[in-house]
Amino acid sequence: MGSSPRVVLVLGAALLTVVSLLAGWWLGQRSLGNRPLDPSKLELEKQAIRLRAEVSRGQSSEGQQQRLLQLLLALDDKTEATALLERMADQQPGRWSLRLMLAELRRDQKDPSGAEREVRQLLNLKPDRIEALQLMALLQLEQGRGAEAEALLTKAYQQASRQKASANVLAIGLLLADLQQRRGQTTAADALYKRLAADHPDDPRPLLAQALMRQQQGKTREALDLLDRARRLKPNQPDTRLDDVAAAWGLEPLRRSQEIKAPQTTPQGAPKEPAPPGP
Repeated sequence: MGSSPRVVLVLGAALLTVVSLLAGWWLGQRSLGNRPLDPSKLELEKQAIRLRAEVSRGQSSEGQQQRLLQLLLALDDKTEATALLERMADQQPGRWSLRLMLAELRRDQKDPSGAEREVRQLLNLKPDRIEALQLMALLQLEQGRGAEAEALLTKAYQQASRQKASANVLAIGLLLADLQQRRGQTTAADALYKRLAADHPDDPRPLLAQALMRQQQGKTREALDLLDRARRLKPNQPDTRLDDVAAAWGLEPLRRSQEIKAPQTTPQGAPKEPAPPGP
C-alpha cells in the first residue's frame, strides 16, 4: 500500500497545493522537537517556566499561549502541550486550525479515537473542510478502515459536486482518487482522475495525479505524455511542479511546450523513437 499511510494520502504538495494539515509555526516547531536539543534547551525551559506562570494565572495573551505551545513541543512535552492546546481550542473556537493541531497531536500520542473526536467536531461544522477530511481518512486508513475512509470521501465529493460553487470539489476528488489507488482500485482511480480533468480543464492537477499513478505503474512514457498535456494547459505560465516531478523521476526536465518538437518519422512513416534523456 505504499511506504506509509501518511505519504499515501498526501498526494501532495504537488497536487493539493492548498492543502496543509498544520499551520507554519506548528510545523517548524514540530521539526525542532524532532531534532536533538542543543545547549539552548535550558533557556527554552526557563522561557516555558515564565510562560506557564502567566497561563496559570489566566493573564496570558493568545500570543503567549502560542509561544508556550511552541516551547512545549520543542521540549517534547506532548502531554502538557496537548492540555494547553485543548484549552486554546476551546477558548478560540473560531481558529479551526487549533482543533486540527490537537487532533494531530493526539494521533502522535497513539490516541486515534481522541484524534477522531477532534476531527469530527470540525467536520460537523464544515463537512467539506479538506484538511479535516484528509486527517480523518488517514486515521481510518491507519486503523484498517479503508472502506470507511472511502465512504467518507465519496460522500463529501458527491456533496461538493452538487454545490457548483464549491471550491473544494477538485481537492476532495483528488484525495478520493488517491485513496482508491492506494486501496488497489486503480481502474476507479483512473476514471475519477479523467473525470476531474474533464470537469476542470484548466487545472493541471488531475493530469499530474494521473501521471504519478502511471509512473508508479512503471508506465513512464504515458506519465511523460500526461505531464506534457498538463504543461500545455497554460503554456505561458510555467509550473515548476511539473519539472520537479520529472526531476524526481531522474528524467530530463520537461521542455516548455513551445520547444517540444513533433516526433520524427522513418522513411517508412513509422514513428521514430525519441533519444533517451541525458544523464
